[in-house]
Amino acid sequence: MQTTTRVAVIGGGVVGCSVLYHLTKLGWSDVMLIERSELTSGSTWHAAGGFHTLNGDTNMAALQGYTIKLYKELEEITGMSCGLHHVGGVTLADNRDRYDMLVAERAKHRYMGLDTHIVGPDEIREIAPVTNIEGIIGALYDPLDGHLDPSGTTHAYAKAARMGGATIETHCKVLETNPRADGTWDVVTEKGTIHAEHVVNAGGLWAREVGAMAGVYLPLHPMEHQYLVTENVPEIEEIVAGGGEHPHVMDPAGESYLRQEGKGLCIGFYEQPCRPWAVDGTPWEFGHELLPDDFDKIEDSIEFAYKRFPALERAGVKSVIHGPFTFAPDGNPLVGPVQGMRNYWSACGVMAGFSQGGGVGLMLAQWMVEGECERDVSAMDVARFGDVITKGYTLPKVIENYQKRFSVAYPNEELPAARPFRTTPMYDIFDRMGAVWGQQYGLEVVNYFAEGDEPRYETPSFRRSNAWEATRREVAAVRGAVGINEVHNFGKYLVTGPGARGWLDRIMAGRIPQPGRISLTPMLSPKGRLIGDFTVSCLSDTAFQLTASYGAQAYHMRWFEQNGEDGVRVENISDRLNGFQIAGPKAREVLQACTRDKVDDMRFMDLRRACLGMVDCLIQRVSYTGDLGYEIYCDPMAQRALWDVLWTEGQKHGMRPFGMRAMMSLRLDRFFGSWLNEFSPDYTPGETGMDRFISWKKNVDFIGRAAAEKERAEGAERQLVSFEVDASDADVHGYEPVWINGEVQGFCTSGGYSHHAEKSIALALIPRALAEAGMRAEIEILGEMRPAVVITEPLFDADGARMRG
Repeated sequence: MQTTTRVAVIGGGVVGCSVLYHLTKLGWSDVMLIERSELTSGSTWHAAGGFHTLNGDTNMAALQGYTIKLYKELEEITGMSCGLHHVGGVTLADNRDRYDMLVAERAKHRYMGLDTHIVGPDEIREIAPVTNIEGIIGALYDPLDGHLDPSGTTHAYAKAARMGGATIETHCKVLETNPRADGTWDVVTEKGTIHAEHVVNAGGLWAREVGAMAGVYLPLHPMEHQYLVTENVPEIEEIVAGGGEHPHVMDPAGESYLRQEGKGLCIGFYEQPCRPWAVDGTPWEFGHELLPDDFDKIEDSIEFAYKRFPALERAGVKSVIHGPFTFAPDGNPLVGPVQGMRNYWSACGVMAGFSQGGGVGLMLAQWMVEGECERDVSAMDVARFGDVITKGYTLPKVIENYQKRFSVAYPNEELPAARPFRTTPMYDIFDRMGAVWGQQYGLEVVNYFAEGDEPRYETPSFRRSNAWEATRREVAAVRGAVGINEVHNFGKYLVTGPGARGWLDRIMAGRIPQPGRISLTPMLSPKGRLIGDFTVSCLSDTAFQLTASYGAQAYHMRWFEQNGEDGVRVENISDRLNGFQIAGPKAREVLQACTRDKVDDMRFMDLRRACLGMVDCLIQRVSYTGDLGYEIYCDPMAQRALWDVLWTEGQKHGMRPFGMRAMMSLRLDRFFGSWLNEFSPDYTPGETGMDRFISWKKNVDFIGRAAAEKERAEGAERQLVSFEVDASDADVHGYEPVWINGEVQGFCTSGGYSHHAEKSIALALIPRALAEAGMRAEIEILGEMRPAVVITEPLFDADGARMRG
């Protein structure tokens, strides 16, 4: 066994072998895979082997498309068969909401290059004849859907990796992973110690145990999953005799997926009475075993399946496959560098390994070899959960995700499991005031406030929800008087030290302000992509406060650590600093009345310390509402005292609380973008207008400067614009296609309804050459072509007089 390697990949399932292959494909040949048993041990060998492109996240769907197209390449490279069956598949809709979801997904696919189609009941009968179409409205048909041989595919990845120079060591259990001072690792195995520059945890069912060796907690959990294979089915025998093959059928209402297996059928279930497996840890001796058959938990699912697929009831069961596989709390993989660790990478939680394994391997290899991925992988970035997630949180969320595997995914849905988990001192006060709660990064956040007999929940919908009136009411309060909400859902960082200013000048592309002032700046990757949208507050020459998206804390801290310098300290103070923002024409009067300090002369983008009531505060003259406003920060222990003084004085001026639904409506009035909508690693500053915040004159080679200057010289190919949309009862949520001159030439990044202007608004990326005021287009919303026109003048305070005055 070799004792040194550039990369040690731990785990020989489909994901580990994909990572190994892609590393060699990108030029790293000195890489090694270590497997405790045989390749495919764990969950790979007993997988149903299905693959599909449907995924609510467009980047995940694109990576699934890449994975599926990769299999033919693997066969050509290795001469091995992956057992491919490109039979196509239909996902059924038995109600209007599910049909809306499929129509919305089909719309996204238009600009992604995925050739999917909406089909009606008669077409479903032709495509998938074993299906009883009673009660079915329609379906999404995807010709790329299919299935393969799990073992053959995994071994094809492995052979391709070996052909690229990789080494695979089987029957070699890892015992320890120990970091060295220089960031490299000693991987201690039963056969000896391997010194590796990088470690990749692709442990699958054992990813928790492998992570624990390095002191890492990875939020994932195995679930029991069961599928059945029938004896021969006459209807399938007839199709086979004719040289055909039956397509896949996904029946969300029955929580099942069905495909042909030989001359019979294979059907699997995501049943409601599901069971987690190995709650306290995966046994090391487990490998090629199956779990005992358990028909009781799928009894209702089988009964439903007999009605949807009558041929099943007449077929005998040939075999039962009941085994565990792993889920993260949201069902997406856990991929990327682990924050707080050097050269330690995650590639686990990939429950759909044969749909996603290729894309996971490609992205992780790009991350390791090139420093960043070609697309935004936020949906599967291991950093999306940070360090606030516990085992006690993970388990109920994984169960919930399993149960909702085939449920309708609404854009405004708030899932209930493991909540409330993390709350601020204001939780009980706001709850008594009628708060309807959402959550971000495990933290409870007010979406809006219900009044009187209004329900304390928002109805999940693709259309305008029952939060409409409450949101309108809160927007009117901000624009007409003054509104108040918490600033807890901002990520906050304290940067201190003699080198703080110089470090920020290198890390941030924008201007770093002088003491007492604030600036806005993008943070760029080396390739010039947006990886942060920050407010920088200069507290002193050696102390700065940064604010950004709350949900990106681990992502941003990981970047800060990777680019750290001596003489600079960066602390995540997101939960050590809280407070409120107040906004609206009466905000200045309220603020000044709460303090004996002079604050009513603060200019836009000023910051100042003052005592409000009994509470020492940091006040910033800035507001995401686009109105006259202030962000007021304090010690969370004093937050309720700050609330009392602001709320008591605010009542004299018509103050009302407002939540995130109103905030998202208010920002549209000024066409303000938001993180992971308009601003993400998929986009550049020139495309999104963030280049206006870049300090081109500063004499610093900030990260991403060369790429940003190249874009500035050549011009971006597309541009973020604002559309006024002639919508009906549904507004843009994101990724709806923009039709210009009869073809799809762009897509929406986000949108919604401006309650102030009473207009439906969409933000979208379209070709720069077409980005002119008055340009007319159509935006496809739930299958309807809605007229839209580009607008350039903000809907509120167009000259910025109120916001800046």
